[in-house]
Amino acid sequence: MCGLTPAGRLFPGSIVISVMLRLEFTDADLRQITVAATPDAVLETALSVRRLRTGPGGGSRSSPGLRRLRHVVKGGLAARAGVLLEVVPPDGFLPDFLLQPEARDFATGVELVGQVPATLLAADLSELLPSPRPSRWLRELASGDAAARRTLTADLHAYFGSSLAPIWPLVQAGVAADRSLRAETLLRGGIDALLATINPWWRWRPPVLEIPSPLAYHVPLCGRGLLLVPSYFAPTSLLAWRPDQPTVLVYPLCHNDRTGFADALGPLLGRTRAAVLAALRDPATTTSLAERVGVSLASASQHATVLRNAGLVATTRAGGAVLHALTPLGEALLRGDAAAG
Repeated sequence: MCGLTPAGRLFPGSIVISVMLRLEFTDADLRQITVAATPDAVLETALSVRRLRTGPGGGSRSSPGLRRLRHVVKGGLAARAGVLLEVVPPDGFLPDFLLQPEARDFATGVELVGQVPATLLAADLSELLPSPRPSRWLRELASGDAAARRTLTADLHAYFGSSLAPIWPLVQAGVAADRSLRAETLLRGGIDALLATINPWWRWRPPVLEIPSPLAYHVPLCGRGLLLVPSYFAPTSLLAWRPDQPTVLVYPLCHNDRTGFADALGPLLGRTRAAVLAALRDPATTTSLAERVGVSLASASQHATVLRNAGLVATTRAGGAVLHALTPLGEALLRGDAAAG
């Protein structure tokens, strides 16, 4: 049956093999899978606060952006985040109003947060109010108080401007690169390939996507589709079931600092194409590219064309030769530790 899963909750995923979150697709759902065009700025703001609260370990390998954010914030999280610390607990449940995937920028997302109906605020915050000593501000926010709302939106703006804005281009580049990668995967292998390669811990067993989780839920998507939201700061997956709208699945970007992002791309792009992308850290003609990778001239040209169509490589003519170079998206895939400078 459809509609039995609790609505309006961000459920955290985790690597717990014995319990599964199971998303069941219909044919209509498979035709309505989309990837968010931009990062969810409000959610990234909240998740960055959570990652800073968890200490240097953070539950997963640290990304260049997170390392830079820790350097920016240092010991001043309480002063920078303000009341965000009350609505972003260190783990577990996150209030649903912090998810604003339809907002194309941060200001629009914050404006939408300020307009959340009082009934939804109360439902979202009901999970936090049983805490031993909820503050007066949190109780007022749960009641829909206008002044409490203004405090929340003001602190969102203050934290983003002082802490997240300096690294926001890095977040945007990472999400854009991931979106390009998903598009390439879809073109190469279709929906099955897309769902099978989002995360190495997930299992696509048509028509069910299995995600390891500390919570056991079976979620029929009921023909409303699925919105995939890549996240820079999410250490694990998050799910939000929304009545009469596509279910939202937030998944963490891959930050692979040890082996290089090109190696991580191998299973998706193919090892040769991933090697071609890595070889273009320095611009090259088709002939030079073939020599660097050890493939034929025709093969190098073909791989460069596919990467260009995916937005990862730009091609220009230099005299009688063709010169290939990485685009900003391609650079984002291969930046690694260099992005933390």
